[in-house]
Amino acid sequence: MQKWRHPGGKLRELGAESLTDSELLAILISTGTKKKPAEEVAKEILDKFGSFKGMANQPLEKFLEIKGLGDRKIIKIAAAFEIARRIVNQVLKEYNKD
Repeated sequence: MQKWRHPGGKLRELGAESLTDSELLAILISTGTKKKPAEEVAKEILDKFGSFKGMANQPLEKFLEIKGLGDRKIIKIAAAFEIARRIVNQVLKEYNKD
């Protein structure tokens, strides 16, 4: 079994659908801390909020409670959620046209 140093390698080789939620989130986080890699930070976020849905409308300050997250990483996560929200809205709008 292949062991990747970062989930980005797994995504490149096997596709995004092969990644777990924490691996996808770790890609956005990019780097962790000396004591906690990005994958652990991602797992902690998902444990705290339960899922991506649970993360979706949290105030950004809630993310600052997690060691290893700063403004830059939180802004990347917030931007990814906004992109997802816009995609969903566009799909719903197109679906409702029919």
